[in-house]
Amino acid sequence: MPKLTNIGYLATCRQEGRQHEIHLIEDAAIVWKGDKIVWVGNEVDLPAEYEDEKTFDAEQAMVIPGLVDCHTHLAFGGWRPDEFEMRLKGKSYLEIAKAGGGILSTVRETREATVEELYEKASGFLSEMVRLGVTAVECKSGYGLSVEEELKILEVYRRLSEEQPVHMVSTFLGAHTFPAEYREDHTAYVDLVINEMIPAVAEAGLAEFCDVFVEDSAFSVEDARRILVSAQAAGMVPKLHADQLTSCGGAELAAEMEAASADHLEKISDKGILAMAEAGVVGVTLPLASLYTQETPLDCRRLVDAGLEVAVATDFNPGSAPTFDLPLAMMLACNQGRLTPLEALKGATIYAAKAIHRQREIGSIEPGKSADFALIDAPDPNFWMYHFRPNTCREVFLKGEKLNMGG
Repeated sequence: MPKLTNIGYLATCRQEGRQHEIHLIEDAAIVWKGDKIVWVGNEVDLPAEYEDEKTFDAEQAMVIPGLVDCHTHLAFGGWRPDEFEMRLKGKSYLEIAKAGGGILSTVRETREATVEELYEKASGFLSEMVRLGVTAVECKSGYGLSVEEELKILEVYRRLSEEQPVHMVSTFLGAHTFPAEYREDHTAYVDLVINEMIPAVAEAGLAEFCDVFVEDSAFSVEDARRILVSAQAAGMVPKLHADQLTSCGGAELAAEMEAASADHLEKISDKGILAMAEAGVVGVTLPLASLYTQETPLDCRRLVDAGLEVAVATDFNPGSAPTFDLPLAMMLACNQGRLTPLEALKGATIYAAKAIHRQREIGSIEPGKSADFALIDAPDPNFWMYHFRPNTCREVFLKGEKLNMGG
């Protein structure tokens, strides 16, 4: 049973307590067997039975649970750097989409990509994400928008989960936007999602969650409710892209559906905050998307002060958040979203795990959980977020194995 000793600052990030409570242990040690943690505590209290086991020296690093990115669009064709320049010249997200850019431009390139091309590209992203300390990733479809193409993306995620060490969770997002061939008949596309896509995804067992982009420019609350009720009946758990560009009732629908999470939330209403808090829906802030789209960031303080659990994720995608740097998203959640560094850390660990229904397996350092942790070159979370550097992750342990951090 290996052990990690000489830990200067251990953030265990257990579920109990408020957002800022990360359950610190100083001068700590961790022991694991196989891929599961068996003991955590002060090194001076290390049981004698573990003293002669293989030892890894943390060299006084800060140790945190493996980070959990609970909102990504990992598999996609092409990129959209032209839109970056367009936004800098004053074009809005909606203007770019109406001009034929945005999600639909990625749909065209994703449909043209082969499974192998999508797999190799996404696998490369995962390798780089792990070097940042990320050990679990949620992956959405949504760039296929047909039965065949949505299944293709989800098959890529299944293969990644089988062949890569990272914890993977798949989400069906057929209701991402309306494809060009259904531009004039939205009802028919909603029917396609309900009657063909959801049954096909469920039969193949390709997704645990079903997400819908609820927005004035995308799917209405009524359409989203129909889709999510059908997905629930097929065994999938609801998630929502909600209240990103307008306050349109997405948060309230998330509470009504008892969704795992509602994500974005920049325009969330006070009523939506209270409804989500009462229903136990995790709110997911995506500050990289606000940064790139130049929208007003979500004020996470409103949510936390109302008792809502706030997770932090990247929204990694080729258009509105083309970076997978979760620590950067955490720093922005502090500087722009008004979370404290402790709150951001809990948001990127146990609360992010809860947003994908994995809080019993990952997201904290405690006996019985997966042996996933990252060694950070910082004395504490405050210094880590304050003195932000490109990559302060020294080492990563994933499912009990020390990973090769080479290029």
